[in-house]
Amino acid sequence: MSTTTRRSNAAASKARQRRAVIWSVCALVAIGVLFAIYQNGTGNRRATGQGATGDRKPAYQVGSPAIGKPAPNFRLASTTGAPLDLTSYRGKTVLLYFQEGLSCQPCWDQITDLEKDPSALRAAGIDQVVSITTDPVNLLKRKAADEGFNTPVLSDPDLAVSRQYQANSYGMMGTSRDGHSFVLVGPDGTIKWRADYGGAPDYTMYVPPTQLLADLKSGRQA
Repeated sequence: MSTTTRRSNAAASKARQRRAVIWSVCALVAIGVLFAIYQNGTGNRRATGQGATGDRKPAYQVGSPAIGKPAPNFRLASTTGAPLDLTSYRGKTVLLYFQEGLSCQPCWDQITDLEKDPSALRAAGIDQVVSITTDPVNLLKRKAADEGFNTPVLSDPDLAVSRQYQANSYGMMGTSRDGHSFVLVGPDGTIKWRADYGGAPDYTMYVPPTQLLADLKSGRQA
């Protein structure tokens, strides 16, 4: 191979290396920009309550059993250690919060933000919030400990309770997981209010507590 050919091949190799470096840098920049956009969008949705459309406040449907119907009883393993039975709350008003679970951080942010203002919950007539999802209780205990929750989180791995409340009809994962549903159970065990925020097309996984309590106030049955 002549000296000229070797020099030409070396120059071509260096040119390819430079192009590869440039493409790698461009790809990293593009990934960084997309990640920043995603993070900003996620933060905005948590702050404003926007769903997948990004332009509207979360609307909700009302599934079944609906307002005025008896709340189906259940007994499920809890992050508190002992199984929790809904009838143990008779005489109190309980807000059941069905959520997608460990794969949905905004769902956990929802609990965090509800716990920040217990006086607002009391003013809305809520004595206790209880969350229900489909993950194993040992993983839920770890998550609750990491987040520092006081709210009991119940494990419904076979969706027996979720199906009774049809809470698995409003999520992004089909019927294999719950959506983002709230059911207010009165002291007598009847449903006083219900809001299923997680359905199509927005698939909302977070509702600002101020909006949630305003919706509850306007739609609640005495």
